[in-house]
Amino acid sequence: MKIIIIGNGKVGYTLARQLSGEDHDLALIDRKAEALQNADSALDILCIEGSGASINVLREADVQHADLAIAVTGSDELNIVCCLIAKKLGARRTVARIRSPEYFREANLLKREVGLNMIINPEYAAAQEVSRLLRVPSAFSVETFARGQVELIGFPVMESDGLAGISLFEYNKRRPNGVLMCAAIRGGEVYVPNGRFVPQVGDKAYVIGSQGEVVKFFHTLGRDKNRIRQITVLGGSKIATYLTWAVEKVGMRVRIVEQNHAKCLALADKLPDSMILEGDGTDSTVIESEGLLDTDAFIALTNRDEENLLMAMTAQRHGVKKVIAKMSRPNYIEMMRESGVDSIISPKDITANQISAYVRAMARSQGSAVENLYKLLGGAIEAVEFTATATTKFLDTPLKDLRLKPGMLVAAIAREGKTVIPDGSTSIRAGDKVIVMAKSLFLQDLDEILQ
Repeated sequence: MKIIIIGNGKVGYTLARQLSGEDHDLALIDRKAEALQNADSALDILCIEGSGASINVLREADVQHADLAIAVTGSDELNIVCCLIAKKLGARRTVARIRSPEYFREANLLKREVGLNMIINPEYAAAQEVSRLLRVPSAFSVETFARGQVELIGFPVMESDGLAGISLFEYNKRRPNGVLMCAAIRGGEVYVPNGRFVPQVGDKAYVIGSQGEVVKFFHTLGRDKNRIRQITVLGGSKIATYLTWAVEKVGMRVRIVEQNHAKCLALADKLPDSMILEGDGTDSTVIESEGLLDTDAFIALTNRDEENLLMAMTAQRHGVKKVIAKMSRPNYIEMMRESGVDSIISPKDITANQISAYVRAMARSQGSAVENLYKLLGGAIEAVEFTATATTKFLDTPLKDLRLKPGMLVAAIAREGKTVIPDGSTSIRAGDKVIVMAKSLFLQDLDEILQ
């Protein structure tokens, strides 16, 4: 596919890096020559200096033959204009990053009037991810498929679980459950487990199942005792606003700490039921006087990775039940995990994953295209959701009779409102939502799981 990316910030570069490895014809547009030089030296793509709202620049990128134009600059208005012009010049489809809550509320109107095919809001998506993590405090990752029907939960294996030291087959005999352990990492090695796999303390494991079965599984592990009621948020960002709107609906209380006076006033207006504290949340005096760490969950959402890193580690040492931090730099993410803080969100990665799923769906629009995509364990494993269609090659064939590619697992099937954890006798039907775990593979179509 021919794809034009407008804006070489964190999201644009992450997306360009991800798509450059997926056999697309890419062009990257940005006004800053220095940023483009970095991309040009690291990625095998066309880099064009200039404004994405310029007709001449877009024509230089061959927009008239583009399958997709993606605008991810720092300005919502510029992104809208870029997509509008790109569409008028011939681009088949357009995607815009829209961060403003006011614009985002009018998403359907923008799609209709501007001709946008997809709107991405990284802050809203990040807030949704945080709210899911707060619902399952012992998890470091909570992803959903089939419109929330299927959940994929990442969690650290602990001694108290009763899970370590015995095979999954034996564990399931002792404690029958309706989930499947579908991925794990140990000492840097990634596994797609089978029944003989023996979890160990310290493993980072993923289980998949219906929401109800996942809840039962964590109850069996004794992991459902730390319900989150009080939340402290560091940084009055857009993520904080979206998050507060989400969690207050389920009875959680939010306290936001922000240094900027004007931001505090705006937050107080938008969030009348929340406590807004004006002050430096990293200052020990403020921390002690306001009891910022006397909370069930501490969430660091400032725009400074260093600040988020410091305070997340401080909250972890203080014994806060759930600690979540926003991070951009990969080296900081590793430091966080080494310190024991596993719940890390990256809006740029969330956005890139959403757009990548859309790109793959476009590439196979006539077949069983990608509906959802998550990169797990540092990108070592992909969790991909497909919808099986009448054209899927292996319908109604038991999975045990299929020759799957190595590192491939059919992890779950959503069918007629029910979640099926498949075994060898299970077959896929037209209309099924099929979640596949793929190790180090790039999938565009459900048929590609076969050898």
